[in-house]
Amino acid sequence: MTEKEFDLVIHGSNEHVEALREAHTHQELTKEELRRQHGDTLDEFERVIRELDALNSELHTISEHAVQLDANFSKYGYSAHLRTRDSPSQSSANSLFDGSTDNESQDWDATRSQGQTLRFWRKPIIRQYFHKGLLWRAQEMQEVASYELFVDLLYVGILDIAGEAAAEYATGQTLHQFAIVFILGWRIWTDIGQLISWFDADDMFRRFTVLFILTCLLGFTTNMNASLEHTYTPLVAFYLAERLFVASYYAWNAYLIPMVRVAMYGFAVVTALPAALWIGSIHVHVPERYALIWIAIVLDLCSQFWIVAMYRWGGFSARMKAWFSEKIEFTPGLNIEHRIERTNAFVTLVFGYSVLALLYQNSAEFGINGFFGKAVLGLVQAFSFNWLYFELDSFNLHTHAIRRHYVSAILWQALHLPFILGYVISSSSLAKLVLAHDFADADYDSLEGHYHERSEEHILTGQRWFYCGGLALALVSMGGISLTHVYKTLPDQRLVKYKRVFLRCLVAIAILLLPLAESLNSLELIAITASLVVFVLAIELVGNSCASQSFFCRDRRECTYRAKCGMSRKEMADRVRKGEVVDVEEVARRDGGTRETVGPGF
Repeated sequence: MTEKEFDLVIHGSNEHVEALREAHTHQELTKEELRRQHGDTLDEFERVIRELDALNSELHTISEHAVQLDANFSKYGYSAHLRTRDSPSQSSANSLFDGSTDNESQDWDATRSQGQTLRFWRKPIIRQYFHKGLLWRAQEMQEVASYELFVDLLYVGILDIAGEAAAEYATGQTLHQFAIVFILGWRIWTDIGQLISWFDADDMFRRFTVLFILTCLLGFTTNMNASLEHTYTPLVAFYLAERLFVASYYAWNAYLIPMVRVAMYGFAVVTALPAALWIGSIHVHVPERYALIWIAIVLDLCSQFWIVAMYRWGGFSARMKAWFSEKIEFTPGLNIEHRIERTNAFVTLVFGYSVLALLYQNSAEFGINGFFGKAVLGLVQAFSFNWLYFELDSFNLHTHAIRRHYVSAILWQALHLPFILGYVISSSSLAKLVLAHDFADADYDSLEGHYHERSEEHILTGQRWFYCGGLALALVSMGGISLTHVYKTLPDQRLVKYKRVFLRCLVAIAILLLPLAESLNSLELIAITASLVVFVLAIELVGNSCASQSFFCRDRRECTYRAKCGMSRKEMADRVRKGEVVDVEEVARRDGGTRETVGPGF
């Protein structure tokens, strides 16, 4: 074998540029030679090619292929009702797809946008909106802003203060107070995420808006513990300041953006209406006050649901539905990536808070004792929950709940409230159980400083119920969240999803009933609950595997999955053989339709 000589050309070097120029000159000479031979025929051929390119681009724009979210589809599922549009920062706003959307062009566009100044205020732009059953959204993914994570860090303080106060005495009154302040804080957190997701306004005014809401949240937090006794008025005042500010922000954006004006005025009204009940509750004594509080809470949590109901059902009146469809032609929608990433970031902080509650300081020379054992068991339990939520409940995901249907999207968002509420109250009680010295191997003197003072000889009955009840509620809610998705069906799967969730609910019932066994000490109680949670994790791991494959080692055979489709394989093959185009809108209608989000405000 003889050695062959070769030239090494570095990409972008002078030699590379010269070679490209020579190739370009050669092709130009070839083109001129063909023109001399064929004359007008070549010019006509070039004109037809240009027309075909333009028509192909236009057809791609208005057809079912007008979506540039392939990675998004592979992660959250396909939606035939989704269209993308050029972002306002791009130079061309006439086409949804052209040849400039490759990675190099995107990098070039990003480079060209450098050097811009951050203005104090710029007119907001709606990020995504519904129009005639389709969701139009920007091509690029919406990232989570740094100041949004700042909000989450402040909310951890709410979890710590409210959870510790509730678990300290573990009575029905403290649980009631915890539920109220937690839900109100959750409403404020949701408002911030919604404002950022709806409107694209990268200016200083946006930062000041978030700072004002954070100030209201801080004032709300400082008045939580004594809210049912002395500080109820300032608590409500800070909460109303945030809610009315958000309502005013909606109204202001309705004035600035005529396209979604009617919808935004509607959101402003339903946001401000419960304020009358909150103000009235200040002047009413307990227990009548609680009635006004919970009515107002329901209205606040479901405020935007009323707009969705009117938009989709029209109050069960055809005439009213037609009127709403005419008046609310454009409605804003949440970005699926932003919503999921914000929720995931918040759940991560909640799991982190549960681990933080386990920490204590040891003063013994060798601190491997019952306190350390309880902390380790709590850590295993928290890690199992994290594994279940972030990995196993999204494993083999075919269609995310938000993209599946507007009902599943509402349930997905609603179930996160009891899930996080239950997990926080359980984690707060777990912190008390870890420090309890109610068993033989609990060296009371091995605890250092204030941990020694906080250690109790007996755990309260209420703390048992808070710990087990919160854990059971979190398990059931997390199972409900997983059922809102559509999963890939493996033909030989060991255990399908709904059966695994059913077993999860049985385990939750067992955990809920554990406080009835009053003879269990804190170590035994934590050990049993941790073992049951690990059992749920094991069921998920085994159930997600294929019976045709080995669970403990890699198998050469690959798993396959099935997915329902509104068109049979025979019909699809016949259309392909005849050269007919398969309309994805028709397939979507057969499947019942999918949505990127649930509708206005979701």
